[in-house]
Amino acid sequence: MHITRRAAALTVSTLAVVALLLYVAGAASAGTAGHARVKPTVVLVHGAWADSSSWDGVAARLLDDGYPVEVFPTPLRSLSGDARALREYLGAITGPIVLVGHSYGGAVITNAATGSAAVRALVYVDAFAPAEGQAVISLSGPDSVLANPVITDVFDLVPAGAPVLTTDFYINKALFPSAFANDLPPARGRVLAVTQRPITYGALGEPSGAPAWQTIPSWYEVGTKDKVIPASAQRAMAASIKAHVTVSPTGHLPMVSRPGDVTATIESAARATQ
Repeated sequence: MHITRRAAALTVSTLAVVALLLYVAGAASAGTAGHARVKPTVVLVHGAWADSSSWDGVAARLLDDGYPVEVFPTPLRSLSGDARALREYLGAITGPIVLVGHSYGGAVITNAATGSAAVRALVYVDAFAPAEGQAVISLSGPDSVLANPVITDVFDLVPAGAPVLTTDFYINKALFPSAFANDLPPARGRVLAVTQRPITYGALGEPSGAPAWQTIPSWYEVGTKDKVIPASAQRAMAASIKAHVTVSPTGHLPMVSRPGDVTATIESAARATQ
């Protein structure tokens, strides 16, 4: 009888110890999970003569790697208005953000993220990174295809005639494949030419406001085959904003031609924020 009671007591004691160990292990696990690093939301901002689909390859890779992704549909109406729309868009996102801009989208993120506590990194991909008072049209440099003095050799204007602030600028469809999509198959370039979205004349010439890159760490991917923003102009902007620089042998649409390279640049910036 005493043996049975002793065995029962030992069993109860053993169960109590096991329960305590499980509780401690569970609490430790919960504490570890509570301190787990949270991946930032990556917000992708397209530029002029493009749309959100230009980010498809990059977005797919980021999602596969576990990053929350948002793609902002840039209005392309005015720099200040586009930046205001992006700022409101970012305000609906919870948690840290890595903000990525391509081409004109670089000017948009430069203005939209100023003063933001949520944006932890800026990533420029073959992008304009203006200082205060600069307009994007002045930053592409003399070697850019945009620098042609005959405006109608580069752009199709809607409505036709002398441009005003609201005039829509399209890249000439015949020029688009060789100038904008020079590292893509010609057939792909022709499709992108006819599906491009226009930007207004006013947006291209509007002076930039106080830049976010003064206070937010920046990364810059330079495309060495870019004819729109030549590599020399990109390197100059990257140096002026003190960006971490990566290089890729791409034309002006690296997120289409080499989305893996762009994804690697973005994820490098994202890891630095965690």
